[in-house]
Amino acid sequence: MTSLPAPPAGEFCAEAWKRTARLQQAIVDHPFNAALADGSLDRDVFAFYIVQDARYLVGFAQALSAAAARADDAADAAFLAGAAQAALVEERRLHAGYVEAFGLADDEIAGIDTSPTCLGYTSYLRACALTESYPVLLAAVLPCFWVYQHVGSTILRATGDVEGHPYQAWITTYADDEFAEAVLAARELTDKVAARADEGTREQMFAAFSRATEYEWLFWNSAWTKETWPTAKFLD
Repeated sequence: MTSLPAPPAGEFCAEAWKRTARLQQAIVDHPFNAALADGSLDRDVFAFYIVQDARYLVGFAQALSAAAARADDAADAAFLAGAAQAALVEERRLHAGYVEAFGLADDEIAGIDTSPTCLGYTSYLRACALTESYPVLLAAVLPCFWVYQHVGSTILRATGDVEGHPYQAWITTYADDEFAEAVLAARELTDKVAARADEGTREQMFAAFSRATEYEWLFWNSAWTKETWPTAKFLD
């Protein structure tokens, strides 16, 4: 699947995207997203992804809330707090719709273990919230905004009319103008904070952005393989 070019970005975001360009393309080309785009993605695989993503969003929202508490500008704090609420309310509503459509019972969901990758990604964001500076935390949460918008927009462009598509709701959620505006706001905030950071902090921001983007690839890959804990067989 041909990827959309990265949207215009400020200095930090432009460099961060450049440093991760091959990984961004690998995410777009991942078999999970290729199958999502053409509608052939197995419902069980998508259901596994939805359950993991709902659990991930709790940790993501906690990291956003921590960033909001550190913001020194009221408008920035309001944006981050609103994004945290949207992750818990709007995006989880999307998940709930698919859970209902797939007929997943509560005991089925409870029976799906949180995958190693899901736990690793949420633990990474929580660790950034606890131990890293505000600029580094912003860089760590940015890929979840930007990568999803990039993937959703790329799929919509490749697919065209998604009316009747089995994953129409997912595609339109992450490819619509309202989400694009939230992504732009997140990028502009990160660029603003990076511009006043010292060189050492900016390098830490690049490292956090790259690591979180790696987790994005790992997350889709873990859903594609329905990742389990290989050590489970050694436990009672």
